[in-house]
Amino acid sequence: MNEACGTTPQDLGAAEGVDGGVGLTALLVAAARAIETRRHDSLARDVYAEHFVRAAPACAGWPVRIEEVPDGDDNALWGRFARYFGLRTRVLDDFVVRSVLTGARQVVLLGAGLDTRAFRLDWPSDCVFFEIDRAGVLAFKHQVLTDLSAAPRVKRVLVPADLRDDWVSALTASGFDPGAPSVWLAEGLLFYLPGPAETYLVDTVDLLAAEGSALAFEAKLEADLLAYRDSATYTATREQIGIDLLDLFDKGPRPDSAGRLAARGWSASTHTPFEFTRRHGRGPLPEANDALEGNRWIFAYRRRT
Repeated sequence: MNEACGTTPQDLGAAEGVDGGVGLTALLVAAARAIETRRHDSLARDVYAEHFVRAAPACAGWPVRIEEVPDGDDNALWGRFARYFGLRTRVLDDFVVRSVLTGARQVVLLGAGLDTRAFRLDWPSDCVFFEIDRAGVLAFKHQVLTDLSAAPRVKRVLVPADLRDDWVSALTASGFDPGAPSVWLAEGLLFYLPGPAETYLVDTVDLLAAEGSALAFEAKLEADLLAYRDSATYTATREQIGIDLLDLFDKGPRPDSAGRLAARGWSASTHTPFEFTRRHGRGPLPEANDALEGNRWIFAYRRRT
């Protein structure tokens, strides 16, 4: 990707979508990661997250540490929900690192957003990260990281493409090798896509993933998302930062992507986030009218024969 000459991060954020719609949720997650980073019992550290938040006008006044939140961890957005994103970051960090250590050397971030795993974790020298997202999102991230003189710890290839379009051609043209094992990550992505688009994406990964590959993604299983509209999580997100997540989520029926992968020979396991809260000793636990009740994390592996 070329440098955005003469363009500030603020211009990019406003003009190309990071400051609105689904793009704004990437900034929400960045703020949550910034808060997690500063905790004394942090599950994941992302020193770049704070800078994304500060570079986007839409985030003016957002906290980047829990001490900046008047009610602290009692705040449904910046306390419990932000801690959820911190937990998710840690769990998926562990998944990608484990998959690379067992032999995969290509990592594909589907809807990469403001992910900085290529910068903040250690990787083998022959590993390659492919980051797929809309051009405006990647340009915003690129400019912020460039201004920080941040250097990736691995070869990193930006793939500007809309996942609703022909992203496969863009990925393979960027050097992705379908014949070699790969790790795929769809973090906080699929529930924004219509069901058929999710099925197409999962089927495409199935076609491109060689033996020894792995895929992790997040799904929502609620039959009726609107039943949780008045939950503390969704209410706080609407009222405090103006993001109506339920308006952004696709409300059509969701496919059984884990079952689809299993039918094609993948080993797939489905977990609640609360399992990992108990494992790590911190993170959200179930509560009444819980917007996280239907969230599932799926880990799938294509067995070697």
